Amino acid sequence: MIKGLPTASKGTRHLYVHRRLSSAQKILVGQLAQNSSGIFFQYDDAYLSQYHSLSPFTLPFNSDLNKAEKTPHQGLHGVFSDSLPDGWGMLIMDRVFRRQGIPIHTVTPLDRLAYIGDRGTGALCYTPAMEHESAELMADLALLGKEAALVFEGQTDEVLAQLADAGGSGGARPKALIYLDPDNVELVSTASTANHTESWLVKFTSGQLPLGHEEGLCEAAWLTMAADCGIDVPEWRLFRLDDGQAWLALKRFDCCHGASGGRLHMHTLCGLLDADYRQPSMDYEDLIKVSQVLCKQAVVGQIHFIRAVFNLFAANQDDHTKNWSFLMSDDGQWSPAPFYDVTFSPSPYGEHSAAYGGYGKQPPLKTIQNLARLANFGSWKEVKLIIDQVCGVLSGWPAVAGVLGISAKTIKEIGKQLDVVYQENKQLLS
Repeated sequence: MIKGLPTASKGTRHLYVHRRLSSAQKILVGQLAQNSSGIFFQYDDAYLSQYHSLSPFTLPFNSDLNKAEKTPHQGLHGVFSDSLPDGWGMLIMDRVFRRQGIPIHTVTPLDRLAYIGDRGTGALCYTPAMEHESAELMADLALLGKEAALVFEGQTDEVLAQLADAGGSGGARPKALIYLDPDNVELVSTASTANHTESWLVKFTSGQLPLGHEEGLCEAAWLTMAADCGIDVPEWRLFRLDDGQAWLALKRFDCCHGASGGRLHMHTLCGLLDADYRQPSMDYEDLIKVSQVLCKQAVVGQIHFIRAVFNLFAANQDDHTKNWSFLMSDDGQWSPAPFYDVTFSPSPYGEHSAAYGGYGKQPPLKTIQNLARLANFGSWKEVKLIIDQVCGVLSGWPAVAGVLGISAKTIKEIGKQLDVVYQENKQLLS
């Protein structure tokens, strides 16, 4: 039990926190405990002597008892809150609790971490884990997707055991964490096996999504264009169904693929800085500064500046703090995660979740120049070439969309909105 924990009251929960290294070796990080006054964490002494801080900005790397703030992570420390899903994953979790007769208002954050156990994203896992209904490892991907759509659209309260096993990811859209056989991608599993060694995130579609069943295709187009701008994006593929639907699958970048089954520690900007991702609480200035300090490399500022420019002209306005992550290797070195959740996502008022030097849209030239200097670019001429390249790549949207099979109507509608964004920001090319 945690040393020095205040006297516990009824309902206290206790969990051990382990970290899976790239070799798949599990090491004890510390312990979590909850009583009537809050949730506490304490690092293990052996971990402190051999490894590195999980969250260097908000969680002291020492043997002290550390109490989490009540907000913004529902009483959890940010680094452990990152293990929990939001939106879709939380919906699935709550359905499972209800099916087991557990009132949702009695479920604690540590209950949720116990539910996740070792099935979440990132390298952290929690014991003792909550027992789950037995489910066949093998899963029919088409069945999972159709079931997910029914749940998402509110047409059923039932949740397949396989979907519960695979539904521990974040974001609002229906999705599943699956494992593929590299030699036969049509066979999927909800757990790693001898053959199923590649871990992927599949994003399903629904007619109730803003772009309907073309959501996955449009995200694939955005990933293609981002890569053409020299931006690091996850490996991806499309699963095309007989009925014409297409689901986007992203190879997980927190996983060491292959026989080892190892992981990289992953931390979102939201958890790292204890930010509220539901609010426009971050600026690209903050992202660039944080990344340079955390990764100890000036170049990461340039990486995030280019992503910021792409988001501006590509109308990826859902750029909140959970959509920016960092990865830590076994030796404690941090690096930016690949560019993820990047797609056409205009907000109702055309404002970005992350501001540009205080501007939610149409940042002035001087503001972007200041941002470029902060990111350690040597000259505006160099930056202007980057902006030119981004705008040139985005002008190829109709061709990229056509190759992917996106409808002419969607190509035209998105093209019009991209042109509006370009007209609003073309002063940056001067």
